[in-house]
Amino acid sequence: MVNRILKHAQRLRRTSVEHEQLTSLINSMADGVLAVNHLMKIVTSNGAALNILDINNTLIGKQLDDVLKPYDKNNQPVDIIKLVQSTRIPTTNRDLLLKYSDGSQINLYLSIAPVHLGYGKRGRQGYVLLIRDITHEKSLEEERDEFISVVSHELRTPIAITEGNISNAQFIAEKTGDITKIKQALHQAHDQVLFLADMINDLATLSRAERGKLVVDVQHIDVASLIFTLAKTYASDAQKKGLTLQVKTPEHAVTLLSSELYVREILQNFITNAIKYTEQGNVTIAARADPKGTLFTVSDTGIGISNQDQEKVFDKFFRSEDYRTRKNNGTGLGLYVTSKLARLIHAEIELKSKLNKGSTFSIFIPNLQ
Repeated sequence: MVNRILKHAQRLRRTSVEHEQLTSLINSMADGVLAVNHLMKIVTSNGAALNILDINNTLIGKQLDDVLKPYDKNNQPVDIIKLVQSTRIPTTNRDLLLKYSDGSQINLYLSIAPVHLGYGKRGRQGYVLLIRDITHEKSLEEERDEFISVVSHELRTPIAITEGNISNAQFIAEKTGDITKIKQALHQAHDQVLFLADMINDLATLSRAERGKLVVDVQHIDVASLIFTLAKTYASDAQKKGLTLQVKTPEHAVTLLSSELYVREILQNFITNAIKYTEQGNVTIAARADPKGTLFTVSDTGIGISNQDQEKVFDKFFRSEDYRTRKNNGTGLGLYVTSKLARLIHAEIELKSKLNKGSTFSIFIPNLQ
């Protein structure tokens, strides 16, 4: 009799230790855990579940559908009791929403697994639910899908134009041998290849920036020399459109401590956009010294940017619906990459623009120590 009592006490102690270990394990999980019995009452939960459900009180003993009220991707309420009870094998769902009393919502991952809540065959049927906030993951997935869709669309047009012009050049060469028309076709094809090269460069820079692979190599930059070099580089582009390219530099020599590569690329994006979207007048590249760095501005007398578009102009793949913008080739990545590079060198960008009056992109680049 005494031995049976001792053995029973030992079993109770082991059960208690195992229960404590299980409770500790569940509470250490990042996913929310809800274990429900056959009556759909919660018998076990953890702190993560409280956080996800935004509940401060204990969940033990509460009916599952009183605390977990998901919606499907069509924003329709989901009968969670029916969903759980119909589950025969472990099942997951990544297309649910969970709404909060303040009007906000999250994307919810839900895993349901039938289990026996107890020992051996006597354990009653129950279910273990794992819940997780996957809002950030969903956002990344949607951004990735949009990225692939937009890139595919943007690549398709120049490839089709290039192929068409090369085929046309081949046809002319075989039929008439008209050198002028052959040159025209090849010139148009070449323009599209350059556009594709620009897109690939932008995508490569963007990829490195978003993976944190870009390194800021701080150098002493002669501000006047940099501006004159850029002006010389883009003088022919401006001249072809009949534009005046003006330069304004500080009266005294100014040296900026920053990444020359990134500063140059930022200004190049501003200058090329200014020339591209200006039909007449001028483009002005200027710099002004400041005790803490240098303020660069690129101004034009171009088509300008509407107030609505100004809010989106630095977004990935954004291109204005203005027909004057659409008639020019563009990846919609240049200014997005520019904003990424600006953050890397702790620079601040400001845009001022009026439709049909022109735009001014300003960037203050601090000295990096």
